[in-house]
Amino acid sequence: MTLQIGIIGTGWFSKVHADILARMEGVRVASVCGTSLEKAEAMAFVYDAVGYGELEHMLDGEKLDAVYICVPPMSHGSIESELIRRGIPFLVEKPLSTGMDVPRQVLDQVQKSGLLTSVGYHFRYQEAAQVLQQAMEEQTVGMALGRWMGGMPGVAWWRRQDGSGGQFVEQTTHIVDLLRYCAGEVTEVYAVAAQRSMHEKHEHVTVADVANVTLKLESGAIASIANTCLLPDGEGGAGLQFYTDAGVWDWTPERLLLPSAATHAMAGLEIPAGHNPYERENEAFIHALRTGDRSRILSDYADACRTQEITTAALASADSGLPVQLQPSKHLSH
Repeated sequence: MTLQIGIIGTGWFSKVHADILARMEGVRVASVCGTSLEKAEAMAFVYDAVGYGELEHMLDGEKLDAVYICVPPMSHGSIESELIRRGIPFLVEKPLSTGMDVPRQVLDQVQKSGLLTSVGYHFRYQEAAQVLQQAMEEQTVGMALGRWMGGMPGVAWWRRQDGSGGQFVEQTTHIVDLLRYCAGEVTEVYAVAAQRSMHEKHEHVTVADVANVTLKLESGAIASIANTCLLPDGEGGAGLQFYTDAGVWDWTPERLLLPSAATHAMAGLEIPAGHNPYERENEAFIHALRTGDRSRILSDYADACRTQEITTAALASADSGLPVQLQPSKHLSH
């Protein structure tokens, strides 16, 4: 049986997922829903799908096995609720929203329904990230340093705090999530942020363009994650380093460098990122749809809510000037 997939959103990420799905055996991109019928039909044409300008029209007009949600942060909530109401599994791109109100409401509905979900924290699916995660289970992590440094995206919604949630919520969430995945839960967050130049160079910029966030982990380790979006295009980079008594484990989206003193079989070597993590993410979700086996999904909605809690706690701390306490021992069920 061919799985019928609907896609909400017509941006770059929608096309990334649609291209992967279109190459998979027994999977069909059946429909696309956009903010306008014209955008939806233009994208749908590429995949021999049907375009819709309204979510309800798509869900009424198609018999879908799952839906991919690829919309800006401020657009979440009603989409997820309607899919849950209809019992349609979904894969949603990060972040879950601009804050925590919507994710909490959606999580409550997901847990009551038992619906299959996946969230697009694709770095978890890298081979290099898998090696790092397994290695950190055997290490005493002293501290971690993370970064997401770059320029400011050109889309208007990203530059508004009520549109994107800001850089730490919209982009740096990937680093926060990888920190959690490899080193465990966070108990306390303290953040400082500022507007330095981008609000003077562009109109309607309400997000901070520099921030630094200190995190205490349940293990006793500490971490610091910095980000900026004021660099010229092409400068900067992202990464996460773990400092241990075996040396420094240095991850970037392209590779993982292992310390030479590590007991790992590949000590001192560079491990490339590996296969396309977006493909593995999609394969895990499609496998779960077909078989009911969710074990390959590395980030479901409940787990992603933990990452969202940390990023929104950083916003609250930056606003108040005070640390924010989290309760990591109250694990959200999967």
